[in-house]
Amino acid sequence: MSEKVMENNKVSVIGTIVSEFTFSHAVFGEGFYLVDLSVNRLSEQADVIPLMISERLIDVTRDYIGCTIEAIGQFRSYNRHEGAKNRLVLSVFVREVNFMEEFTDYTKTNQIFLDGYICKDPIYRKTPLGREIADLLVAVNRPYGKSDYIPCIAWGRNARFASGFLVGTRVLIWGRVQSREYTKKLNETECEKRIAYEVSVSKLECAE
Repeated sequence: MSEKVMENNKVSVIGTIVSEFTFSHAVFGEGFYLVDLSVNRLSEQADVIPLMISERLIDVTRDYIGCTIEAIGQFRSYNRHEGAKNRLVLSVFVREVNFMEEFTDYTKTNQIFLDGYICKDPIYRKTPLGREIADLLVAVNRPYGKSDYIPCIAWGRNARFASGFLVGTRVLIWGRVQSREYTKKLNETECEKRIAYEVSVSKLECAE
């Protein structure tokens, strides 16, 4: 069961560690920690992606800042309670870590595959310059009745195609994990800069 489900959510990212480990939570005595990985895009930009990693996979007491690693796992979500609201928090749940000396092939630094279900009506829009965008929320099943809710963003003809998806449609998605900064208005006078994580879609298919 779990092996089959693992196949529906696969991530591989290669980048440089840019933070220390911070404790997240423990499950049956196993501690899980968050660490940030800077992953280069083909452009000059980089995505800073949070990794959720077990203390059994890596020595979390050491400083690995500047080290290049490959992390393989799944893109996971959970709801964090903030006052009266829930906030969707996303990270790469790491199952395997490989340290690398040097890496130059940036076409393979950031790859994700998802097999899930549309769980909210797609939001289709055009930018002021006429570029087509569709926002999707995809539910990817885990064992034991759990699901991860993954925001995805499609562009151009993929966006047009995705805009017609109905809730419950099974979709296959290939792309990369990206980070995006935005400003959240807290009240009339206060704003806060936050980072959103999503899947930038390069290819998608209906699986029905």
